[in-house]
Amino acid sequence: MYKVECWIENAVHSLDHLFTYGSSVPIERGIRCYVPFGKSRRMAFVDHSEEYDGTLESLSQKLGYPVKEIQQILDEEPLLNQELYDLALWLKEKTLSTTIACFQVMMTNKKRVKGKVKSVVLEQIIEIADESFSLSVKQAQCLRYVQEHTPISYIELRKKYPSIVKTLLNKGVFIKKAQERLSFLQAEQEVQPLKVLNQEQTKAYQLIQRKEGVHLLYGQTGSGKTEVYLHLAKKAIEEGKQVLILVPEIGLTPQMVNRVSRVFGQDLGMYHSGLNEQERYEQYQLVKQGRLKVIVGTRSAVFLPFQKLGLIVLDEEHDSSYKQDVQPSYHCRDVAVERAGFHHCPLVLGSATPSLESYAKALKGVYQMVSLKTRFGQDMAKVHVVDMSQEIRQGKDYILSDELKQRLTEVLRKKEQAILLLNKRGYSRLLRCKSCQEVLTCPHCDLALSYHADCQKMKCHSCGYEMKVLRRCPHCGSEHGFSGYGFGTQRLCEEVQKEFPKSRILRMDFDNTQRKNAHRKILESFGNHKADILVGTQMVAKGLDFPNVTLVGVLNADDGLQRSDYRSGEHTFDLLMQAAGRSGRGEKKGTVIFQVYNPTHFAIRFAIEQDYESFFKQEMVYRHLAKYPPYTSFVSFTFEGRKEEKVREIAENFQQEIAKICFSLGVAALLKKQDLYRYRIVVKEKYLENLLKKIRVFLEVTTVELQGMKIDVNPLYLE
Repeated sequence: MYKVECWIENAVHSLDHLFTYGSSVPIERGIRCYVPFGKSRRMAFVDHSEEYDGTLESLSQKLGYPVKEIQQILDEEPLLNQELYDLALWLKEKTLSTTIACFQVMMTNKKRVKGKVKSVVLEQIIEIADESFSLSVKQAQCLRYVQEHTPISYIELRKKYPSIVKTLLNKGVFIKKAQERLSFLQAEQEVQPLKVLNQEQTKAYQLIQRKEGVHLLYGQTGSGKTEVYLHLAKKAIEEGKQVLILVPEIGLTPQMVNRVSRVFGQDLGMYHSGLNEQERYEQYQLVKQGRLKVIVGTRSAVFLPFQKLGLIVLDEEHDSSYKQDVQPSYHCRDVAVERAGFHHCPLVLGSATPSLESYAKALKGVYQMVSLKTRFGQDMAKVHVVDMSQEIRQGKDYILSDELKQRLTEVLRKKEQAILLLNKRGYSRLLRCKSCQEVLTCPHCDLALSYHADCQKMKCHSCGYEMKVLRRCPHCGSEHGFSGYGFGTQRLCEEVQKEFPKSRILRMDFDNTQRKNAHRKILESFGNHKADILVGTQMVAKGLDFPNVTLVGVLNADDGLQRSDYRSGEHTFDLLMQAAGRSGRGEKKGTVIFQVYNPTHFAIRFAIEQDYESFFKQEMVYRHLAKYPPYTSFVSFTFEGRKEEKVREIAENFQQEIAKICFSLGVAALLKKQDLYRYRIVVKEKYLENLLKKIRVFLEVTTVELQGMKIDVNPLYLE
């Protein structure tokens, strides 16, 4: 028999260790199976098996507890290769997660460890069985086509040779076989040669291409970072390697895929949450088989089973979308660094506004700094600031300033295009009773409901709860109605349309981009000038490249500074700098207008001046004085549950124990979300490894109840 060590599917840290089972056959590392566990059966992940010269009973006596036999083996081959298996164990240590949670995040839903296994989709393919038959001219053409396009699906071949395929099947020339359906991305245009790099780009390319390691490609928006990526990717493919290009948002994927497909055609695949489960699984398998050379994807693509990576690119590396806020709470950048080290390939972190952590590492020489200071076409767009508090005092429009209206008039007259960014969706941000002034809030969250005019409903932007606008106030019973406060993208579109009735307006936010390919259709329409003005949330600030856009207006540009989070200045500065970079990317000069209420804040001042280096210095002084990252490390423990007293009690007990081993900021009550009461504890220490080591030991020995606990290592946000 064989002694098998397994990781059991569970979310409890005290059970996160190997369990021993018996098997009549050897089982490879990385194969899933069902095992008896207590009174139920659980999914398990095999770590290793070894031959045991004895019986199940003798093994039980030797170990001192009853050893049970594995019930069912689920896979014919390991789901994770050795690299990914070791990466999961590394991720477990870095994120303080359970092992199974780390295995889960690396696989598609079709092959997840947890829950019911979903079946894959099969298709009929044609294979050649016998070429010795005498064939007509048309039949011979069909045979040659199959020879040149193997493997080919039965459906695809029937479309090209509808009557001949059946004849050749009957003759025995062809046979049909069932296999997993794997679809390639269809290139929409002919493959084009790469653009010639300028002198500055060539220098950057040579610096990166020469050696492995992490390279921070710090370049102005519009300085041609993507062209450097493409040349590096081409070189890696010529050396027989694969390339991973990561982008922060699904909304950026269509434009990036379009640009990359012009160079790599059928060698390109994409991987993001906008694909359905079957499509994600097919792309996963094509990468695993080495049939796709370049993948453009969002955060989860960093775990694809590449055989031989030659380049990893993390575009807009500062973006918060690269951080997963549920366990395992990994940062995509950290995983990319680990994978690049394993494959001995370059990792390029590209951004016009690098994260403070990355820029600091580049200054210290941990990363190689590579700069692109010259913008294509034009200088950076000229930024104008409008103090909206002054506009309101003068009785003017609080949504569209006079200057923004004037600039929009000029853009429309010249038949150019504009982007308006407002980082709030919906129509009104909240409704307040006209009688008692109480705000309508979500019954499941401690948050105000936003009014959405397109469906005439109130919506919670946290849990998705919806309700019709009430006739009667639930607080005082008044029927005098409600007043709307604040405005979102829907209201902005309405106001712009009133002011410019002949303008064509597109809106791009979470509400109208949920359908498949919605991002692509909106961006294609705007790119083809079927609209004059694109209104959207922060997704329109990132990575978009439209040469005819000569005006960008950011409304409530300093709204992010209202957050109590210590990164609010950094995130506000990044958003404004990225938004400003969308204007004047072609031959025409660009203009940017920031509508703000606090023009003196340093994040706003340096964004107006488009001066990243000065912002970095100022922000780092603040971080150093307050002992915030990157000068210290945080680990956040959030406890959730439906009974507030119980959750608070667990959090307070945990706080008493954890405070004995590291510095704690105490217990903080958070807003209720999705009917869950939440309490958070943050611990901090200068060196992350020391902190993680202490917490690992603590979690292994503590007797404190940990029900409903979520761990986030170096969280990006502290509410």
